[in-house]
Amino acid sequence: MVSTKAGDLHSRFTVVDTHVDTLLAAVHGIRSLGVRSHSGHVDFPRLREGGVDVQFFAHYIEPDYKPDRGLLRFMQIADVFYREVEENSDIAQVALSARDIQRITWEGRIACILAVEGAEAMQGDLSVLRMLHRLGVRCIGLTWNQRNQLADGVGEMRTGGGLTTLGVKAVREMNRLGIIVDVSHLSDPGFWDVVDCTDQPFIATHSNARSVCDHPRNLTDEQIDSLAERGGVMGMNFAPAFVDAERATLDRVLDHVDYISDRVGPAHVGLGSDFDGIRDTPEGLEDVTRMPRITEGLLERGYSDDDVQAILGGNFLRVCRQVWGG
Repeated sequence: MVSTKAGDLHSRFTVVDTHVDTLLAAVHGIRSLGVRSHSGHVDFPRLREGGVDVQFFAHYIEPDYKPDRGLLRFMQIADVFYREVEENSDIAQVALSARDIQRITWEGRIACILAVEGAEAMQGDLSVLRMLHRLGVRCIGLTWNQRNQLADGVGEMRTGGGLTTLGVKAVREMNRLGIIVDVSHLSDPGFWDVVDCTDQPFIATHSNARSVCDHPRNLTDEQIDSLAERGGVMGMNFAPAFVDAERATLDRVLDHVDYISDRVGPAHVGLGSDFDGIRDTPEGLEDVTRMPRITEGLLERGYSDDDVQAILGGNFLRVCRQVWGG
């Protein structure tokens, strides 16, 4: 249970989570998004209970499908995504624009965003990227941990490689199309290449502060500064290894929020849980129904109502409006 004020604010503000891996459970027939489950972390009933209004659903391209079958796998996952949303149209709808988000959430439904984790779905072809946009893709993580045709992932940092020539072209085309660039999982040199070639805000959908927890998947102070200077936002990841090396708790997640807010302001912090992509969770954030505890924790730490609204979702909505238009 949370306080009355926290509950009221959480239900009134638009809550955005920019990363869950829940679709794979549906793809593998483990569970349906429309049925409240006791396994995993997310489904439509629990999203509603947790007060999440806008959910980015990652279409994660598993290693077995790389490099040659990335587009096939994306299409298989996207088929499940659209079918699950259509079968639960009373509670959810796909959003393709900022106006869609506003309309869908006003109607009391969950706005579902099609995101891709790993640009192998492009098959190295900008024409495929353009078709992915036509199919509803609105956010792309350039890599997972490995190297692909666009860039080196964080698992390849020994090489010192960043974006390829195609990667630079892809970022510029994403800017033109209105697809948000996601730098989570990208190598450090790749991050700086994005800074050099993008003309739109970019985001880290599920990355924390490396100074709070020294993990290569988290962003350095210099990266946080640069992301903020360009109007970007980073979503706090609940993966215990990215939260604290010893003991991950809700309070430690909020420590990351504090650190980033103190450094660049609360306008550049959001939520990117990584639910269903992680096996364990921080104490106090066992599944999506616990999201109101974040609101209560922010209030307890002295954040204003306006700052809480921004962190819960307002910051990411700002980026959506700017990159997608409308």
